[in-house]
Amino acid sequence: LCRGTGTAVLGVNLGHVGFLAEADVEDLHEIASRVIAGDLEVEERLTVDVVVSVGGEVIAHNWALNEATVEKASRERMLEAVVEIDGRPVSRWGCDGVVCATPTGSTAYNFSAGGPIVWPEVSALLMVPISAHALFARPLVVSPDSTLAIEIVGETTTGIVWCD
Repeated sequence: LCRGTGTAVLGVNLGHVGFLAEADVEDLHEIASRVIAGDLEVEERLTVDVVVSVGGEVIAHNWALNEATVEKASRERMLEAVVEIDGRPVSRWGCDGVVCATPTGSTAYNFSAGGPIVWPEVSALLMVPISAHALFARPLVVSPDSTLAIEIVGETTTGIVWCD
């Protein structure tokens, strides 16, 4: 709701690990008082723009703060994903999905999928296969200006895109 408005967001840690969460629940009263008093520091965070196309036609456009993930739509099949960075083919993975994460999202789904934790001030994007059935499926760290593409190939399965 706040994207594009210039309004700052205060993250409250309700879990275990997280770069977005600057406050713990037990400190919330003190932190809220500091915010009201103007005693705060605002950090800019990298986001990703997401475009989904089928047959060359754009069918969805969204954005994500943590990650955009392409996952298999049915649990009994693997996705066959061809991944590209900046228009160059990188690999083909039989997998459950692929996570494309920001540094903020590096402690979210990326972390659970085996990707690296990246400090929020580092300008980078992450691409991590989920449960890949391949010997050489490793997490990738690329420029924040890169275009990451995931093409689902084959007729036996479909994918779904999640933006968080």
